[in-house]
Amino acid sequence: MNRPPARRGRPTRPARTAVAAAPAAHDARAAAALTLAEVLARGASLATALPRFAAAVPPRDRGLHAELCYGTLRWYPRLAATLDLLLDHPLKPGNDDLRALLLLGLYQLEHLRVPEYAAVSSLVDAVRGLGKPWAAGLANAVLRNALRRHDELEARLAAVPSAAHAHPDWLLAALQADWPQDWPAVVAANNRQAPFALRVNLARQSRTAYLDELAAAGRPAHAHAHVASAVVLDTPCDVDALPGFADGRVSVQDAAGQLAAELLDAAPGMRVLDACAAPGGKTCHLLERTPGLDLLALDIDGERLGRVRANLDRLGLHAELRTADALAPVTWWDGRAFDRILLDAPCSATGVIRRHPDIKALRSAADIAVLAERQLALLGALWPLLRVGGMLLYATCSILSRENDQTLAEFLRTHPDALALPITAAWGRGGEHGRQILPGGEDMDGFYYARLVRRAA
Repeated sequence: MNRPPARRGRPTRPARTAVAAAPAAHDARAAAALTLAEVLARGASLATALPRFAAAVPPRDRGLHAELCYGTLRWYPRLAATLDLLLDHPLKPGNDDLRALLLLGLYQLEHLRVPEYAAVSSLVDAVRGLGKPWAAGLANAVLRNALRRHDELEARLAAVPSAAHAHPDWLLAALQADWPQDWPAVVAANNRQAPFALRVNLARQSRTAYLDELAAAGRPAHAHAHVASAVVLDTPCDVDALPGFADGRVSVQDAAGQLAAELLDAAPGMRVLDACAAPGGKTCHLLERTPGLDLLALDIDGERLGRVRANLDRLGLHAELRTADALAPVTWWDGRAFDRILLDAPCSATGVIRRHPDIKALRSAADIAVLAERQLALLGALWPLLRVGGMLLYATCSILSRENDQTLAEFLRTHPDALALPITAAWGRGGEHGRQILPGGEDMDGFYYARLVRRAA
């Protein structure tokens, strides 16, 4: 996808300080603290920071490392408020890793099934693993005070909305404004782990046959109610443990993302543009569903476009790939109009917080207007490339109206040759111009879709 200033589901900001070296220590908690410091203090995305620091952790402990990172970020607004109440004085500059360690210690104490004595002692050991033995007493005191003052802290945090709901104030305000009846359910969904959803390659086998194969392998799952290619595992697992993953019979993709191929409604022989393609889930699904497409997959990030190539190779599919900026068609377009355009636009990723909890720490209210401007600019740049009678599918994994219906309204106001087609479906809810899925709704991530047809001017 064309990412700056944001990546779908993988929020990032320019690093504010030098990137820390990967830890030499093997302690999962120390490695998690360094990972979290990269996110919280330096603005790295968790998707970027986690694998680099996980390399220093023994394989048997990498699950714990990931759980501590994801869980701490999921509850970050609440944990940060708790830590502020427990510290007599703010930590001195240069202790980002120590602060992150204290946060994950509070997470471990509150949310993991670890005996209290083990939670305290393991955190003290991790402080030494960070090379800060002087802070062992502080870590011990913070956790023991958290235990001793539990009821008092709970009462004080309940009076602070951001802490009570584990969401930053700006996001709570936006959710309450856009979804006055639904925001509590959205917040609750964001604070849960996402389901492990798969896309069955229906060109290779039926969903029923694959469900039987999963059951035989001891991986029970169920068919998704609204998406013909989607199954949801009862328990997550490593992709290498999935039958048929290596040979391209199944891919990891949330059911909401799988709706794009159906909504685009492409036919064999059509010229199709996937304008912001990386990492390629929708690109591959389009080709699985409709063989014979003339598909150009575009992305501004060449490294991420390599992931599209890897996915295509695993699935045995072909598309033309090009590293280019969708905002500047003059640099890459050959003048041949497209029958279909998929614009999976860079957005706030507020619909996928349960998968990418670092959004709570990295995104800000100021980002939304910037992203909406970019979304509108992408629509304007790509619209002339669509043939008369062709369709553009606009998609975001945002649940904020400013990026969705409001962006569409502004585009339609200035483009009289654009017509929004209604989306009638059993999933989501209709808006003024598109259809919105809220996080957890129908067992899916939060997504927005709108279909625009170009008519004769």
